[in-house]
Amino acid sequence: MKNNFVLRTITGALFVALLVGGIIWNPYSLLILFTIITAMTVWEFTTIVNRNIDLQVNRFITSVAAAYLFVAVWTFNTNIMGSEVFIPYLISIIYLLVSELYFDRKNSILNWALSLMAQLYIALPLASFNTLCFISTPAGVSYYFWYGLSVFIFLWASDTGAYLFGSWLGKHRLFPRISPKKSWEGSVGGGLTAIAASQVIATFIPFAETVTPALSHILWAGLAVTVVIFGTWGDLVESLLKRKLGIKDSGNILPGHGGMLDRFDSSLLAIPAAVIYVYTIMLNIIH
Repeated sequence: MKNNFVLRTITGALFVALLVGGIIWNPYSLLILFTIITAMTVWEFTTIVNRNIDLQVNRFITSVAAAYLFVAVWTFNTNIMGSEVFIPYLISIIYLLVSELYFDRKNSILNWALSLMAQLYIALPLASFNTLCFISTPAGVSYYFWYGLSVFIFLWASDTGAYLFGSWLGKHRLFPRISPKKSWEGSVGGGLTAIAASQVIATFIPFAETVTPALSHILWAGLAVTVVIFGTWGDLVESLLKRKLGIKDSGNILPGHGGMLDRFDSSLLAIPAAVIYVYTIMLNIIH
């Protein structure tokens, strides 16, 4: 038990350091890191559905397409290329659909469904992370990583608070059919912890010169609440997936923490929700 705790702590610390470093270093480190993360997460997803549902999803093409989508969105958001950059991605999607015509497989429909689910469930949310980190201004595109990084900060704060409050006060199950260990008390505690983290960010990272400090604190708190709510749903979605597949972890690439999907499950819904919040509320405040 002690060795497992030490291993889990070391792995967690290295994971956080790599993720934070990759985001804040520069746009190219973000590109490299998240392209790899996207490919590995989709590969893991297609592996577990192939193994546990007896499918023949094309892991290689599905994973390469997902990784390319991240690269394409990064390239588009940085104004390096226009919308033509998405053409190879569209070709890969067509290939995944048409290729099933040439194989006599009993689960062709499920192969299609899970191939496209990998794109919608994993690739698209991770690719949209670019939209949080690259903000268009009259002067050009600005690499403002705080929106993107804050999503993970709020998720980590929420997980920590949920564990502490849930262990201390947890009595009422949040979603017993899918995740028996989660409690309402833990979820509320996690939300409060994330809001506290948002106030620290608001103190040191002002939202904009045209926004008052009080409004900046409110906006960051709103983002934290959005991330926590959708992050919780993201976690439950993966819990339901694993329950239906009859597995405990999505993989074992991260000792003590499971697989890539286990680490990014919350963010797969939190990132798109954060994009909607930032662009419909936060950035509109400036304009």
